[in-house]
Amino acid sequence: MRATVMGTTVTLAAGVLLTAAMTTASASPPPAAHRPAAQPRPVLVDCLWHRTVRPADFILACGDGNSRLTGLHWSRWSGQVATAAGVNLLNDCKPYCAAGTFQRYPVTVRLEDPQPWKKDPGVRHYTRMSLTYTGALPEGFQRVMTYPLWD
Repeated sequence: MRATVMGTTVTLAAGVLLTAAMTTASASPPPAAHRPAAQPRPVLVDCLWHRTVRPADFILACGDGNSRLTGLHWSRWSGQVATAAGVNLLNDCKPYCAAGTFQRYPVTVRLEDPQPWKKDPGVRHYTRMSLTYTGALPEGFQRVMTYPLWD
């Protein structure tokens, strides 16, 4: 009788352990599908090779500083496009640049075409900037001016 009780106990214990193992295995979620890691948002690289995100100011004419964006308020900064409203301070260079006056032109800024940055390929940076002048136009400018950004 003792052998029968011992055999029954071992059988029951094995059944409980097997049931527990199967219940735990079936309760676990299926393996997640492989998803590519989310890429960090692109940056804006300035002429001193600084990476910025949502800068308040940005120099367009690095050589002489005669064109810069100021008061930028960013409404979007995504993986593909960034948009802001601000002012383009532009030297009229009259009679010549050193004696010129900075004029204020309201603009909408659009950054596009993020690509890997040559200096650090793990970083994506916007490579194109469009300025849309929302009021008066600077002399010789079109309503929308598009510029490649340095790499």
